[in-house]
Amino acid sequence: MSRLQKWSCNGLLLAVAALPLMAAPNDPVDGSNAAPTTPAAAPLNPTNPGVASSNVAALLGVLVNKGVLAPSEAKAIESTPPASEFQALVDALARKGLVTASDLSAAAALAPQPVASAAVPVSASLATPEPLPVPQAAKETKPAAPAVVPAIAPLRVLPVEPPKKDGLKAAFTLGPVKMTPYGFLKATAVYDSSQPNGDDMPFPGLFLNNTSFATTTGPTKDPEFHVKARSARIGANFEFPDISPKITLTGRMEGDFEGNFTEVDNRDVSSIRSSQFSFRLGWMRLDYAASDETDIYFEGGQDWTLFGSSALPNILETTALGYWYGNIYERSPQFQFGLVQKLGTSPSNFKISPTFAIMMPTSSEIEKLGSLGVTAQLAQAEREGADSGRPELEGRLALQFQLDKAPGVAPAQLIFSGVDGRRKSIVPNSAYCTDAAKCGGGLTPANYVAAFPGGFTASSTIYGVQGAVQLPTRWFTIVASAYRGGDLRFFFGGQVNSYATDTSGLSNIVGGANSTGTGYNPGFATLDGGPLAAAGGAVLGCNVTVATAALCPQGDVVVAPQRAIRTFGGFVNLGLPLSRWFNADPKGHNAGWQLFLHMGKDQVPKGDLSYAGYTANANILSPLPLLMGKLTAATLYYKLNPYITFGFEQSIYATRLVPGATYTIAGQPSNEWQDHRTEFGPIFTF
Repeated sequence: MSRLQKWSCNGLLLAVAALPLMAAPNDPVDGSNAAPTTPAAAPLNPTNPGVASSNVAALLGVLVNKGVLAPSEAKAIESTPPASEFQALVDALARKGLVTASDLSAAAALAPQPVASAAVPVSASLATPEPLPVPQAAKETKPAAPAVVPAIAPLRVLPVEPPKKDGLKAAFTLGPVKMTPYGFLKATAVYDSSQPNGDDMPFPGLFLNNTSFATTTGPTKDPEFHVKARSARIGANFEFPDISPKITLTGRMEGDFEGNFTEVDNRDVSSIRSSQFSFRLGWMRLDYAASDETDIYFEGGQDWTLFGSSALPNILETTALGYWYGNIYERSPQFQFGLVQKLGTSPSNFKISPTFAIMMPTSSEIEKLGSLGVTAQLAQAEREGADSGRPELEGRLALQFQLDKAPGVAPAQLIFSGVDGRRKSIVPNSAYCTDAAKCGGGLTPANYVAAFPGGFTASSTIYGVQGAVQLPTRWFTIVASAYRGGDLRFFFGGQVNSYATDTSGLSNIVGGANSTGTGYNPGFATLDGGPLAAAGGAVLGCNVTVATAALCPQGDVVVAPQRAIRTFGGFVNLGLPLSRWFNADPKGHNAGWQLFLHMGKDQVPKGDLSYAGYTANANILSPLPLLMGKLTAATLYYKLNPYITFGFEQSIYATRLVPGATYTIAGQPSNEWQDHRTEFGPIFTF
């Protein structure tokens, strides 16, 4: 094939591709008020599969006459479907070395882009169009200010409003997946009037000392000063495509730097500023719009628990968000099933949302306080819950309505939730002590072994109910929570107590050998890694009164029951939109003043702390003598703009012991320990 023929082929391709450019410049685009005209031939566009068959046929005739294509080749191209004719022609010319990729690029540059056709509809959720160029003036436009100073919205508004399909305003896309990051960086300076634990966040009046606890400070109240930035948080919201207009797929990933400090040589000296990034939230949610009024959804992953986390206070300290002081919450792996139902068409916009979830089973042993590493962590938050062989069950019912119809006011919510779970300690028969020379007072006689030859288990329940309200108005916003339950330590309730072993009515209580093989340990060693000495462990006893364990009938040897330590409490958080009170300019720098007043309490019933069955030789540290945790706080926020907020908080954290027990605070006896805490710093939000 001569070079002249190649140039001719390229010229023909370019000429045919350029045909649409020769159309009259005044031809109407939209057909409005246009006189009928003779339709022009369809453009030959390499990027458009719908090339008109007549154009290809004409080009094939020219190429056959010039000897570029054989008649059989032209006939084979004409026999292909119309939408594929042009591509077949290009393939044939490419095989002959007459057309290259650069030639096609030149043809495509001359041809106009095709007008979008409605012949093949494409779901908007699947489309990923290139962003349109943004004028320079639009790029520099400042964010629109609200028409009014908004009222205070609750810190966590439950997802009673289902997500809207294609409702995520994407910052960028990962293929067809929309993604919008968010987060904040908070740096605060903190002064604690008393912090014996050395923490940079509030902790109950349980002064940890290795694996035990103390109720004594040093010669002073142990004041401390911290500057911390590890509250930094980052996350992203996702929306995934689906061809069905009734299905919406969303998700979230979130983490923060509240994790453990690194343990490596190049960070040991400076580990205090090297906290690690840790997982907070990660879930996927599928919503099905059964009708305009009904949304059914499923969620899987790690999210806030249904119980306890439905209403949260707005305070500056977020490392310990009022835990052990009246605010119960958690994040946990779960499968969640829910319904959002709109009720009527009134202006109040009533919606109801029942939700049910199967959760990761959880439990927390009291004896695992202190520096016991991973063994303690597994026992506290997983092993005994998983050993129950059943999921933790949680449910929630939320009612949403518009209490105040003024502009800038979030909807109100009434919330009821509950939890039901179980924990189990497993004692293998290898934990028995049958050597009288080593067991001493903890001798396990033959009849005890015969009663439970393969070992035994001890268990208790985890339960709780919560009622909460979130009531935003133009003048104030109230968020309040009240709860009651047992073994709520995983949810940061119960004054660090979990369960205790009830030995009332039992005689000749028997445990296992301690770590040295001598003496008496009131609790058998369990598979979860505990318990420590004298710390509420699993024990055996005789159900009748006998002189010695050897005289107890085998049928009367029983496992001492374990019971959840009960608790109750709650909080009230009052938010006051000061800028709205004083009619501040919503476009000015004084539109972001807010004041929050907070009170919370977590308490264990006195009866659970003074019950004789919990104070026998099977329990010394369980239950702990912590009666009550109280928190009062005042928090002032100034929002300079949507991205920068300054916060100041003055708070009092107090722990009260059971009547008759005392702390030694700076050398003086006291029934109550207090930490007067001052915290200030900026919060940068994106």
